[in-house]
Amino acid sequence: MAVPKRKTSPSKRNMRRGHDAIGTTAYIEDKDTGELRRPHHVDLKSGMYRGKQILTPKED
Repeated sequence: MAVPKRKTSPSKRNMRRGHDAIGTTAYIEDKDTGELRRPHHVDLKSGMYRGKQILTPKED
């Protein structure tokens, strides 16, 4: 069984964990409606995606 030869220092351990943090979710302003939406996602308010009508718009 493999056993580490040396103890991993807290500095090295924390450097390895630097990429594990949860990042913030990105939102962009829609060009047509001005609403915030996720990039590469369908705008649920208008039903548009990349200039094409994908879904029927929601009724308020």
